[in-house]
Formats: sequence, C-alpha cells, structure tokens
Amino acid sequence: MSGSVALIIVNYRTADLTLACLESLRAEVGAFSDFQVFVVDNASGDGSVEKLGEAVRRENWDRWVQVVPSQRNGGFAAGNNIGLKEVFKYGDCFDYVVLLNPDTVARNGAVLALIQFMEENPLAGIAGSRLEDAQGVVECSAHTAHSPLGELESSARLGPLSRMLRRYVVSPPPRESQHRCEWVSGASLVVRRKVIEAIGGLDEGFFLYFEEVDFCTRARKAGWEVWFVPESRIVHLEGASTGVQAVNKRRPRYWYDSRRRYFVKHFGWVGLMVADILWAVGRASLVMRLAFKRGPHTRPPGPRFFAWDLLWGDFRSLFGGEVIRVKRRSAAS
Repeated sequence: MSGSVALIIVNYRTADLTLACLESLRAEVGAFSDFQVFVVDNASGDGSVEKLGEAVRRENWDRWVQVVPSQRNGGFAAGNNIGLKEVFKYGDCFDYVVLLNPDTVARNGAVLALIQFMEENPLAGIAGSRLEDAQGVVECSAHTAHSPLGELESSARLGPLSRMLRRYVVSPPPRESQHRCEWVSGASLVVRRKVIEAIGGLDEGFFLYFEEVDFCTRARKAGWEVWFVPESRIVHLEGASTGVQAVNKRRPRYWYDSRRRYFVKHFGWVGLMVADILWAVGRASLVMRLAFKRGPHTRPPGPRFFAWDLLWGDFRSLFGGEVIRVKRRSAAS
C-alpha cells in the first residue's frame, strides 16, 4: 500500500527478544512504500547494541532497520521519544508511527491491518492491536481510563458493584470486533503523525507504566479517537521485557510513581486522594469478606505489600510536596 510507516522498538537487555520481533516483521517490509524500524537501546550495557548491529548486518536488514544507542536508560517513554526524534529527522516521510514492545511477535499482516484501519478512519488518532499469549489466549488490550471509581471497582472485586460500575472497569473482557475505547496497550499501537505534531511525544515523567494511558488520554482530549483493531494480531510475552511477571511479586517503586503522576495530571491532587480512599474502602470490604470466608482466597490477591506501597507512597508524596510539583509541571507543559 502507499502508506509509509516507522516502527519504534525500545530494547533494554532483551536483544534476543528484539531480534525475534524483527524477524516477525520481515514479511511486512514490502507492503509499504516506506517502512523503517528504529531499535532504541536504552543503555543496556550488556552488549545489546553490538549484538543487534551484528544481526542486522548478517541478515541484510540494513535497509529497513536502524539501531539507535541511548546514553541513558530514561524508561519506556524516554526511549520512544528518542525514536520519535529519529523519525522526525526524515521530515514528513512517515504518515504513521508504530510503537512495539521487544517482547512481541507480529502475526502475519499485523502492521498492515493497523495502517489499513487508519487509512479508512481519518478520525482515529491511535489504534491498538489484539494481544495474545504464546498459546493464543487473548488478553485485554482495549481499556477504560483509570479513574477514582475504577479504583473502587478493582479493589473491591465484588460482582454486584462491578456490574454497577461497569462503565469504569479498566480492563473489561476482550471483544472480537473493532471498537472505540479510551486507551490501548503500548505493547503494540499505531499513532497518526498529526497526533504527535498536535500533542507531542510521550511524557518522560513516566519511567514505565501509565505512559500509554496518559498519551491516549491527551490524544482524546485533543479530539482524536482511540480504537481497538483485532485484525492486527500480536503475540505478547507479557512481562518478559520488564521483569514484572509474577502476580504476587512486589511491584517496583516506579509503578506507584507512574500511577500517582497519572492521577495528579488528570484529576489533580484531590482526585488522587479520592482514588486512594475509594481503593482503600474497596480493599477493606474485600478483606472483611475474606475474613468471613465469603471469597475464594485466603488473603487479598495481588502484589506483596501493595496497600502499604500505594497508600504510604502517596501520603508521603503529598506531604513532601512532590504531588504539588507534578501538578505544576503538568500545567506548564
């Protein structure tokens, strides 16, 4: 087709996964008038740059793959923004930019399906792929934006409440048809060039997680639509590139920092406090039900020390002035 597309893959110590991802993209090259992949290495320091460069030369991928070393690991958003700078060096050559995780494998025609959808839907600013694991099990990749009521629903895990608040369920059951949503997974999404020109790149204040939620929210506020395109199928080895795989593993601090930043940016510090209070109310109800054996678990499911890390981290940040500084920086940007 005549559309031109640039893909950005951010690698951090996952060279083998990145190479498997590139191999899966080989068949897509001839489908576009211009097709270029920028692999940004986020200062892996493990020989990834050399390994990737050697493989690109050996496989004769030089025409459509560039390896871009970064001097620091600024996180997922910063790495993608480095890639965007490379894309924009080419002027207006590329109509679309695809962000792709290194722990993904594109099914046949996955990128083409995204671009065809964008060509046919001019109001769509961002579109995401259907994500599935190695066994073909579909995961939710079309979401509702995080909100205080969504925090209540997710922590309570109570059927009647979830039905009442279904509008706020962040990750509803996957659907088989194309549909609008509020944000799509950053593991595989396409962005129209005009969107980037209108709202800028990703917010580098997010080291990892919530950056795609913020990006899609900003795009919607600017008048663009966000869509889910199941014809674009991507195998996602979730957690392989970040190390966050075990459900009960303690989450890294940057996850909580990113959540806090998102709520402060879009709901203010009062919204963050309301979200935390509602989350705590929901969790307390779950704990009480478990204590009286009204649930399937012996303890609240989820990462270790989640309540402490969430609530104490936000309390400390509020009274330490960090929350106010985030809001001021967001208002100035």
